[in-house]
Amino acid sequence: MNRRNFLSTTAIGAALSAVQNSAAATTGDYQPKKAVMKLGCQSTPTTEKRLQFFKRHSVNNICCEAGSCPDGYPTVEELSKIKERAEKYGVSVDCYTPPFLASSHIDREARPAIMLGQSPERDRDIDAVHKWIQNCAKVGIPSIKYNMSLLGVVRLEQGDAGRGGSTLSTWRFKDAKPKTPLTKAGPINADVYWERITYFLDKVIPVANEYKMRMACHPHDPGMPPAGYQGIDAVLGTVEGLKKFITIQESPYHGLNFCQGTVSEMLANPDKEIGDVIRYFGSRKKIFNVHFRNIRGHRDDFVETYPDEGSVNFVKAMMVYKEVGYPYMMMPDHVPRHPDDKDGDQAFAFAYGYIRALIQMAQA
Repeated sequence: MNRRNFLSTTAIGAALSAVQNSAAATTGDYQPKKAVMKLGCQSTPTTEKRLQFFKRHSVNNICCEAGSCPDGYPTVEELSKIKERAEKYGVSVDCYTPPFLASSHIDREARPAIMLGQSPERDRDIDAVHKWIQNCAKVGIPSIKYNMSLLGVVRLEQGDAGRGGSTLSTWRFKDAKPKTPLTKAGPINADVYWERITYFLDKVIPVANEYKMRMACHPHDPGMPPAGYQGIDAVLGTVEGLKKFITIQESPYHGLNFCQGTVSEMLANPDKEIGDVIRYFGSRKKIFNVHFRNIRGHRDDFVETYPDEGSVNFVKAMMVYKEVGYPYMMMPDHVPRHPDDKDGDQAFAFAYGYIRALIQMAQA
């Protein structure tokens, strides 16, 4: 059987044909775009051993961290050493994960002033963010991913059972603790949350523009009901909230760490809706990084799965990224857990291979 006949009889071929036929119906003559996305991953830490692991699994682009950073920012020397170590293995450092503004709960955050709206402490921390930008630019790291979260990643304490004895990270709002204590932030409504986000962006994005640094913000994980959770109205937990976010500063360097798993958690019908969401942000060049992970379920009720068994058809999703010309990393994230796979390397290796195959399919 030749390649054309094989593809036409497979699920991948069917999905690919559907995308092509849709494009042909719109344009009259299908002209395929080049797929330019890359397989990537987050690296904690960026050791020789870890870089060898990435290279063995065809991960040639990574997002790095630089350790504790006592002053709140990495030095040029630290970042240069990471880049040089990665380049030794043919791995490119495309993004940096900073030591704060991470996906941690505000009660556990060591430098909470920006999200708590505390002055002058937040201005001190924003100065550290400026140093992130300046130092990454000096060594040639073109993007920084960050998080403007108060709740961190919220899940049930006990995950659902997955295949082969694995455990799946789980969220069902109806099963959450009925009375949750307020965080140290106290009650935060949407207006207050937007004020703090806007204050940050107004001071940071002009510096990002100057240094041509893409600032990629992660959505709130998961989306919460409008009444909030722990007194917090999670404004970046809806697609409409993300649309508002990208308009606060008009800049090609202000956009999203588009966690497809998190965005899927915002939707009533993820498989049906995710394509148009990717198109909305991708066509506006606001996707700077993709966490390419799957869920089974929908808003307020889901588990995180392996990429091949979730609600979202990853073949169709990958073709939409190709359609909008998305050029950056496709990264696995939040893999299922298993006692025989303590560090998640087996699950990540599976995800790397799956994503790499989808990229090759999109390029074919």
